[in-house]
Amino acid sequence: MSLLETIHLPHVPENLPVHVALYKDLKNASFLREQLISGNAEFQYAFVDASTIISRRHIFAAVFRAVNDYLNNRLRSHNVHSEIVVSLGPSNNIAEAFRRFGITDDTKNLLVVKLSVTPEVTHESVAKHLESSVKATSVPFTDETISSMSDLAKIRKLYKLNQLASKSSDGQTDAVKALEPLIIGAIAIRGAT
Repeated sequence: MSLLETIHLPHVPENLPVHVALYKDLKNASFLREQLISGNAEFQYAFVDASTIISRRHIFAAVFRAVNDYLNNRLRSHNVHSEIVVSLGPSNNIAEAFRRFGITDDTKNLLVVKLSVTPEVTHESVAKHLESSVKATSVPFTDETISSMSDLAKIRKLYKLNQLASKSSDGQTDAVKALEPLIIGAIAIRGAT
């Protein structure tokens, strides 16, 4: 059973809901990646390695940025879903963003994002397709679950924030609090150029 969540982001038109699902223990990463590479239209999703995401706000910042580019005809990639992955990257290098944030054959935890860009894309259709296509355990899309999957060392390296370290007893929570505004700011600033 999929724990797909459908979200209406503020400042995004009501007719563009965002469908998000989080999975652990992914068994068919290479199959999903191959579907993306081959351009299979049924697999137009943002498949993100969950270890590179620090919070819900982090992925929502990238989604908002990609939707804004989509609505203003400024996409740099093939579609709004690939633009979400590109938006996560701290540079303008599209291939690098996919290599660092996108699904790889080694991805164990997967965050899936799908935008309802056509009326046929509904909560039910996305849930059904993901349930039949993703071989993994569906988990709640919460900050706590994301935090348990986050690789903070990797995230610091990806965003060149290695010098930033938490100094309190709850390192994971404090690190998220320290890193999150810097990461979201980087996504927003890069989108303004």
